[in-house]
Amino acid sequence: MRVSDLLGNQPTLSYEFFPPSDEEAQRRLAETLEELSQTGPSFVSVTCGAGGASHDRTQKIVVDICNSQPFPAMAHVTCVGHTRSDIVALLDNYAAGGVVNILALAGDPPDGSAIIGDFKYAFELVELVRSHPAGFCVAVAAHPEVHPRSLGRNSDRQHLAAKLNMADFAVTQFFFDVDDYVRLLDELAALRCDKPVLPGVMPVIWPKSVRRYAEMNGSAVPEGLFSRLEAFSGRDRIEAAAEAAWELCDKLLAAGAPGIHLYTLNRCEVSRLITNKLPRHKNTIS
Repeated sequence: MRVSDLLGNQPTLSYEFFPPSDEEAQRRLAETLEELSQTGPSFVSVTCGAGGASHDRTQKIVVDICNSQPFPAMAHVTCVGHTRSDIVALLDNYAAGGVVNILALAGDPPDGSAIIGDFKYAFELVELVRSHPAGFCVAVAAHPEVHPRSLGRNSDRQHLAAKLNMADFAVTQFFFDVDDYVRLLDELAALRCDKPVLPGVMPVIWPKSVRRYAEMNGSAVPEGLFSRLEAFSGRDRIEAAAEAAWELCDKLLAAGAPGIHLYTLNRCEVSRLITNKLPRHKNTIS
């Protein structure tokens, strides 16, 4: 199932996972996937490491999900640090494994080192994925508050529109203000780009960690929300984080978002609480 075929009149629900680094993390991911699969997601996605890192763990998880679940998995593919032959071989393996959805990303050089390999920008990867005979559904990343390495807002939007026009849809980096999402859509529309943009929502279970991610991604942190969540712990924080994230999801859907993409951090509790409050979503089960 191509994710682009699911983005229509009925909102989608999707989850993002990351590859586990040890046996305990592997067990937790398996439990989270099993729990959240019961919500009937439209699709899930699996991240990969910084530029130059191996895609092997991501590939195994994505192929396993596609061959064991009634919903598709989308593979994150980064190109910085890789050769064209590396990526072609990876795409061949995904096609052979029944994977049809790819999120094409530039990726960051490991440890801030100089960019090596055959790629510098994500649009170069989009072009390569598009040329593959498997006919992949291609997604790209969008930053509502502009990319942290952008030269300016106008330049960022022009590059995003050009990249998105080559793809099927976009998934955003996490953000906390619905106005940033609406402004992004308006700016893309002004550039004659009307491809679907799926908003990514990060529940703030661990404020300290999310602050660090926000600094890396150029996302503004709402201090009132974070201060309130930092005052809670345990179950109280999970419930408060879920409520805050649901309120953002509700506003995004009211603003016309085609669905919600939840960053799970490989935990199921808060995602399940949010999902229980969302309207019925489009999935591949019903």
